[in-house]
Amino acid sequence: MTTTTGATAPSVVSGTTDLPKSSSSNSLGSTTGSTLAGNFQTFLTLLTTQLQNQNPLDPLDTNQFTQQLVQFAGVEQQLKTNDALSQLVTLQQTTQATQALGFVGKTALVDGSTATMAKSSATWHLNVPSDSTVDITIANASGQTVFTGKYTAGAGTDIPFTWNGLGNDGTQWPDGKYTISATGKDVANNNVGIAAQVQGVVSSVDLTQSPPLLTIDGASYTLSQVKSIIATSSN
Repeated sequence: MTTTTGATAPSVVSGTTDLPKSSSSNSLGSTTGSTLAGNFQTFLTLLTTQLQNQNPLDPLDTNQFTQQLVQFAGVEQQLKTNDALSQLVTLQQTTQATQALGFVGKTALVDGSTATMAKSSATWHLNVPSDSTVDITIANASGQTVFTGKYTAGAGTDIPFTWNGLGNDGTQWPDGKYTISATGKDVANNNVGIAAQVQGVVSSVDLTQSPPLLTIDGASYTLSQVKSIIATSSN
């Protein structure tokens, strides 16, 4: 799309097995391990007391006794599984942090409608689902409309629209933040939803957040919000 003002659109653990001693290398965390050990020891104490004081004429049913052991062993295995999953989550977070650091200094494309105009040039990327007549409105940081235009655009994704900062009256607007609004109608005059994206250089990464947050043009984005990385000229 082009404008006359210069805008372009483009174990199991047995009841007879000794309780394992705690160790810092144990796969269970310290809190989880201590809780499990305490509960298991309490279980063994209650079970032993029950066996010692059972009615000789009505002893504990063997099947019930075995079932109790199996159930408790199942709880232990679940706790170990939960701990292993926690470790996997930690590894995933480390991987995300490493990936995020690789984006610093690169130009990324993210969903958004507000772009920064620098040197009288601001660029948005539009996703147009079908051939449409597109109405473009650009407003400054104060919400004032500074430019409007109507264009014909073919269906496509990532269609660049560059504005040179000239208003409809020929006023050259200063560099700064500008927000685009795009609506469209197809050949049958039906409304068409048009999504906008903006590009910017990843200036920093906040690793204290989970997932890490990328700072792009003063705003924060997660890795999942990055649509693509735009190659920059070697010059």
